[in-house]
Amino acid sequence: MPIDAAKATSAEPRTTELAWEPKDVLLYHLGIGAGVPATDPGELRYTLESRLHVLPSFATVAGGGMALAGGLSAPGIEVDLAAVLHGGQTVTVHRPLPVRGRAVQTSTVPAVYDKGKAAVIVLRSEAADEDGPLWTCDTQIFVKGEGGFGGERGPSSRRELPGRAPDRTVERTVREDQALLYRLSGDWNPLHADPEFARLAGFDRPILHGLCTYGITLKAVVDEVLGGDVARVTAYTTRFAGVVFPGETLRVRMWREPERVLVSVTAAGREDAPVLADTVVDISPEGV
Repeated sequence: MPIDAAKATSAEPRTTELAWEPKDVLLYHLGIGAGVPATDPGELRYTLESRLHVLPSFATVAGGGMALAGGLSAPGIEVDLAAVLHGGQTVTVHRPLPVRGRAVQTSTVPAVYDKGKAAVIVLRSEAADEDGPLWTCDTQIFVKGEGGFGGERGPSSRRELPGRAPDRTVERTVREDQALLYRLSGDWNPLHADPEFARLAGFDRPILHGLCTYGITLKAVVDEVLGGDVARVTAYTTRFAGVVFPGETLRVRMWREPERVLVSVTAAGREDAPVLADTVVDISPEGV
């Protein structure tokens, strides 16, 4: 099924209305592993409504939205769902996210890249409320077998990690039921819950949502490097490099730089198989 890149990138923006409440934020935080230990003051920032701070990656699920599904319904895009992978994700936050809100989200396809044997569709979703812009999400959708249409290859997202040892290394064990919790925030893909469906997709059991790993990782960086200050995160980008199974342990390595944190995430029990690569958390100076 061909992709009409010109039609996709020139289509009129699509708008949707989003709304969320504290319970949606709390559920998202639980879905990415917050609340352990349950009475830890640092964890209560994520799990108690009276102290609630919103992790910026909540933007990927706010209002129950699924950017990946939205991108596949854009004009000019007709693809086989079996050929689709979530290639990468970037969230840029323009100000701290409110615990309760209503916003209008505008979605466009700013680019379709030709990678030779595959295509990469970039879906941009920009959300704003009555006080102005809230966030911009760029979702990269990798479609196998749809390249070769003569388009631009696009920029490289590869980032070299420092040669020195990481400044922080932590491990985060994924709960056996983590995917079942996370899907309650809006991603109902049976690949993450139904063993039979997972086997049909080539996995021996359901896999964790990539965006769940994305959230787990950002929380680790905020907790370990930023002292729990979610407001210092200005942008967060990653490339999905491998799958995670519920019950596995993630090894998160962090390199602190003046205005960013470089991150590598691997599956500790599978000889550090890559999970997230080319991962950067941009941060504002302390006290700003």
